[in-house]
Amino acid sequence: MVNNGLNLEERLEGLVQQAPDRWRLDACGVTRSARPIPTLVHGDAYVPNTHRTRVLLVGGLSGSIEDVNRSLDAIESYVEGGDALAKEVALSAVPCGNPDGLALGISRSNGAGGNPATGYPPPDNGYYGDPHNPESRYLWRWISFNAPDVVLEVRDGIAVRWEYSGPVSRIGTSLNAYPLVEEGSLLNALAEGKPNNLAPVPGLLLTCPADALKPELGKLWAKLSQESALGSSPARLVLDARRGRSPLDVARLLGAVYGHKLNPVIYTQGVSLSGRLRLKELDPEGEDPVPDLVHMVRGYSSCTLEQVFGESKDGSHLAGMVWADELTAATGEKRYAEQLVEIAELYRPSEIGNVPPPSDHDYRPEDMFYGGAILGRATEITGDQTYTDIQVRFLLDAGTQQDNGLFWHDRVTPHFWGRGNGFAALGYAETLAYMPRNHVERGSIRRAHQRHLEALQKFQSPSGGWLEVVDFPGSYPELTVTCMVGYAMARGMRVGWLDDSFKLSLAWAWQFVNERVDDEGGLVDVCTGTGVQAGLREYFDRPAIFGLDDRGGGMALWFACEMERYLRELD
Repeated sequence: MVNNGLNLEERLEGLVQQAPDRWRLDACGVTRSARPIPTLVHGDAYVPNTHRTRVLLVGGLSGSIEDVNRSLDAIESYVEGGDALAKEVALSAVPCGNPDGLALGISRSNGAGGNPATGYPPPDNGYYGDPHNPESRYLWRWISFNAPDVVLEVRDGIAVRWEYSGPVSRIGTSLNAYPLVEEGSLLNALAEGKPNNLAPVPGLLLTCPADALKPELGKLWAKLSQESALGSSPARLVLDARRGRSPLDVARLLGAVYGHKLNPVIYTQGVSLSGRLRLKELDPEGEDPVPDLVHMVRGYSSCTLEQVFGESKDGSHLAGMVWADELTAATGEKRYAEQLVEIAELYRPSEIGNVPPPSDHDYRPEDMFYGGAILGRATEITGDQTYTDIQVRFLLDAGTQQDNGLFWHDRVTPHFWGRGNGFAALGYAETLAYMPRNHVERGSIRRAHQRHLEALQKFQSPSGGWLEVVDFPGSYPELTVTCMVGYAMARGMRVGWLDDSFKLSLAWAWQFVNERVDDEGGLVDVCTGTGVQAGLREYFDRPAIFGLDDRGGGMALWFACEMERYLRELD
């Protein structure tokens, strides 16, 4: 570590304290040394409708103290512009994109063999566990989905020079700017093609000595304060279009892509089959999935459980039959529901107090959902409450919910994995959905669930999503946990075991998911299959899938259908 006299976190906290209603201190990535990449996020950064021009300041990609100081000077310049500037311009900032380089005092390197100042666009793989240059991947994805109207990069230099990239030439001309020609630079790459399958974001680069920075930025602020000086970026327009879709629109899109296979029987595919049936209820004039589903599952419904599952009788595979009661309701054929009850029988422990055989003995949150997907439905089908009792006992015996309200990944793994907390939220919601209202433990289950969701509200990112590691700012915003928590909130408020205090959180969660489903059903940052990991680094490095993914598609389809139901009942 190098003592460069700069306490970046302290400086940023001071700026937030000066204007707590303006900024939120957050992070947009994690370095190889597990240091967050700090951000100042303006309150308007993710609000769909604002008249303000949204500017994202980026600096310190080199890691040099001089470049970071220019970034901080730029933020101060914005503050000094007063209310008149703040009324017209919303500034967010990544003042140091290379915090490891800054800490180590090694400009143009991050200490892991990478250089966050170059190499854009980054390769498609390695999100976000690249061993050399994770910063570039975090910045690339985060900036695109922040979708500012313009990215402003500042660098220290001996002479004043403005450069521009993308559709911002009118402002560039007023600043006597040159076209930016810098192969592999962040600004050039953002201004071309379809970054992150969105659209370009224009950029401005100011290189200058310290004494010239504020006068030069004063020219830019004056220009941006003029009405219609800069329209929405192409990337923002793409996100605006996605946000304009209703939950039913998104459900139709997802239903056309997911839920068309069940091989093997596993929850990552089974949830989508259920989702297609739910979509049909909401959209009776749309495509009827029942004939397709009957054809798809015909080989399973006539087989024994041994033939269906073989040695794979763990919860993740058993929960792949989550659609069975719904298909019985749609067809009148009892064999689907009867097979689900057979599966529920596998959950009966050999002795009272034992963990259900399909579940993990360390009480992973995954099993809270897997059991919740089967046992409550079995009670509804048969009227036998003992199935629900097994699920309730598992939830109450787990002991993995901590004092902060969140769930560990199991009894001995003290990390708050994102999808793990999504599984817990969804498992409790499914349990309450089928739990008899007079069940002696209903109050206990409801209180634990509400405490969990209240805790999650505190950790929701400014973009509306929850993180790969819930309590570690900078770990990537992950799609499935956001779908699962959003589903639990929507269903709980719709049915009545949650009050309206979750309404705003739900709206942000839906916006986050809606923005991250493209027109072909491709998804953004779905954590791959993840067992219990050795430490935080292993969770950070779990691959984030960009594109088609059954796991994410099923959960997004469930969330979209539940959100549509919730909104209809609000009306």
